Amino acid sequence: MANAGLQPTSTLPPARRPGRDAGTQARGVKHGVPLRRRGNAGPSLYPAICALLLALLLGALAACSNDPGSGPLDVKWDRFACERCRMVLSDRKHSAQVRIPQAEGRSKVLFFDDVGCAAIWLEDKPFRDDPRTEVWVTDWQDGSWIDARRAWYIRGQVTPMEYGLGAQLAPAPGALDWAAAKEHINAVEAKYNIHGGHLETEPPKKP
Repeated sequence: MANAGLQPTSTLPPARRPGRDAGTQARGVKHGVPLRRRGNAGPSLYPAICALLLALLLGALAACSNDPGSGPLDVKWDRFACERCRMVLSDRKHSAQVRIPQAEGRSKVLFFDDVGCAAIWLEDKPFRDDPRTEVWVTDWQDGSWIDARRAWYIRGQVTPMEYGLGAQLAPAPGALDWAAAKEHINAVEAKYNIHGGHLETEPPKKP
């Protein structure tokens, strides 16, 4: 005979609280399919996006500088100053510029109002014979930029600092190559000391 004092054990699941439990279940299941958690969505795209933005920024900076990394640059005439004598570049047919190597494969361009200033300034620099060092001069006939080491130099011209050389690509009778042009420039500098006084200066007279 069954014990009348015992209550039958219920097999029904406990009643859910309509607020909290139902909401928790709804966040994990949608239409009967478990939702994937955000942390499992695959590798992050953040590093790739950062790399892309960095590449675009570097490209924009290079474009803004207007420097292709080699060759002559455009001169802002009557505004740029000579690296050696500090005179303003105004003569479109007797100016020069020197591109020198820098760290990390970069370079720097310096401007000169006379090819003589460029040659003398470069003479004692450690990068003078570096193949990455470029020297450019303006053609005295049309003002275009030409390689100073391949140019021929005509004497007897009127130049800003009175070194008297005009550059051109074509050889001509009596024209000087780059090595001879530098010798001419050094001779003029030694004779007249252009940056220490004027060519017309006379020695002081004895009393």
